[in-house]
Amino acid sequence: MLLAGLSSGHKIGLGVVAIVFIAFALASSFVAPRRRPDFPGKNGLSVFLIACFVLFAAMIAAVETFGGESEAKGAESAAGREGPRVTTLKVQESEFRIALPALSTLPEGKITFVVQNVGKVPHNLAVRGGKVAGPTKTPLIPPGQSAKLTVSLSVGNYTLYCSVPGHEAAGMSAKLSVG
Repeated sequence: MLLAGLSSGHKIGLGVVAIVFIAFALASSFVAPRRRPDFPGKNGLSVFLIACFVLFAAMIAAVETFGGESEAKGAESAAGREGPRVTTLKVQESEFRIALPALSTLPEGKITFVVQNVGKVPHNLAVRGGKVAGPTKTPLIPPGQSAKLTVSLSVGNYTLYCSVPGHEAAGMSAKLSVG
């Protein structure tokens, strides 16, 4: 009964468990006493009570399981529609070079730069141009370490550069287009 509900959707699962529970209640209230007037009898009372508790627990478990499924699916679909899309971009910095993945343009919105310093001296990553919302640079990143920078970028052209004095002039910059 539970497997049928899990394989075919939460509404069918709840329906099947409810039908079994209702059928047991009606049968034990109307059908069994007509056939056996002493129902459940001295020997059958314990079996009847166990069956009642098992079916009641199954109904509660089904409501928890299948009810939680529909709420989780609703929350996932709502988050998918309402939540802004975040683009992640991996950036590597080394002595006097910023390496970006091959791309033509980025979509407008939130962009997370995952910056890895593969060089031998500390670097950082800064963003300028267009409309930048959020922090515009990372702290200094020691050699072998990483940092993240999340910004919101509007349509336009941007420059990524290392703001350590002399590094941008030595070639640590890259161009980026959004939109």
